[in-house]
Amino acid sequence: MIGAIGLGIVGTAVSWPRLTGADIPGRGQDALTIALFGTAQDAAARQKLVDGFQKKHPGIAVRIVAIQGQDWSTYFAKILTMSAAGSPPDIVSVATEGTQLFASRMAYPIDEYVQRDADEMKGYFDDTHPALVDSMLYKGNLFMLPDNFNAANVFYNSSALERAGLERPDDHWTLDDFFNVARKMKAGAQGTFLPYFWNNRLWGGVVPWLYINDTSFLTEEKAPGGDWLWNTFYPDIEPRGGGYLWEGADALNEKTIESFSVLQQLVGEGLAANPAQGGGNELVALFSTGAVGMTPAGGFWAQGLHDAGVANDEYDVTYFPKMRGQRHQFGAGGYAIMETSPRKDEAWEWLKYCVSEEGLRIAHNKPDSSIPRKSINDEIYGAGIGPKHWNVFYDTLINFPDTGPMPAPPQQAAVESALIKNVVSTITNGPDGVKRGLETMQRDLELALRER
Repeated sequence: MIGAIGLGIVGTAVSWPRLTGADIPGRGQDALTIALFGTAQDAAARQKLVDGFQKKHPGIAVRIVAIQGQDWSTYFAKILTMSAAGSPPDIVSVATEGTQLFASRMAYPIDEYVQRDADEMKGYFDDTHPALVDSMLYKGNLFMLPDNFNAANVFYNSSALERAGLERPDDHWTLDDFFNVARKMKAGAQGTFLPYFWNNRLWGGVVPWLYINDTSFLTEEKAPGGDWLWNTFYPDIEPRGGGYLWEGADALNEKTIESFSVLQQLVGEGLAANPAQGGGNELVALFSTGAVGMTPAGGFWAQGLHDAGVANDEYDVTYFPKMRGQRHQFGAGGYAIMETSPRKDEAWEWLKYCVSEEGLRIAHNKPDSSIPRKSINDEIYGAGIGPKHWNVFYDTLINFPDTGPMPAPPQQAAVESALIKNVVSTITNGPDGVKRGLETMQRDLELALRER
């Protein structure tokens, strides 16, 4: 009996950290805890940023917690688990996919801090395009400061274009021009070749083809409010409102059907890949060997291609072609302060430092993402690693001022799942299958938007 009791005590001692939650990262430590989506190596890569921050704020201890996941949805779910377990981080790195989820449930608005430090923040907003800031507003409040972004542009293989006897497409090329380029690329190629390769996902999937046709798969409105921000930092433009609202499904409008029909024709003619959900690892190899002519990507891909040994004159970049319009999509990222954090003042200092010139130069010393501050973006991409027309990455915002974030309401995970689930069947069942597929998508989107 005594032995059994002893074993019980040992067992309890072993499991005690789990029972009390003491093994949860950050618990019991007097430090500003910052959660980011990535690996331990990604966390280690932030050390120089932490060091720079602590030189300015030696009294603020910082702890980076890397959280791995298959996608942003998995990452967000793990943050929710940490919060439910009583150990939420103080700050969370969030991309467009989760901006409204966090704003509606867990994040703390930073309006008061931005207004208090308006003089100090002026340089940041003067150097940052308002479209990026707009994407961080939700129902009139500002929740993050964008510290990176990527617009979806068209990367093309220079050799494939030359074999087709073509020159770089005009900035305002049309859909007919795109089909002409794709067909000539295919005719001039040998072996296995795809003029256009794309993935079935929210960023760079069907959305660019919807946006250039002045449509989407969700309704888009703007919330009221935000005048304090626009009047203070962007007085020369018309106030843009209090953030995007995507509250209704819109897969069956005429322009959406038209865009999906274009994709169906591209796939049907063998000009585009039959999309499969996934990342770009396979794509880098296909593109670098000349097996792909064009693909949607952003500024982040310049570093990826460089690391893969692709010379910057072997490819270039241009805009998506024009249909009814030429609006582009982007995704942006930043840090959100958790509403539960007792260290909000210290957290604000971290947000400010990360978008300062010093912080951005430390975090992005190579072209691995487009930078919201245009001056720093130009420094990085103008240094010779990126393609000849690297200016496209930022000029997308300038030349097409209606460019906006991908549709990502608080129910983003369910909405993206409903979209991805129906894309392939919609565009691979012939011209007559497009509307039938979109009818199913509309139903699934309506169900997804009802989720709380």
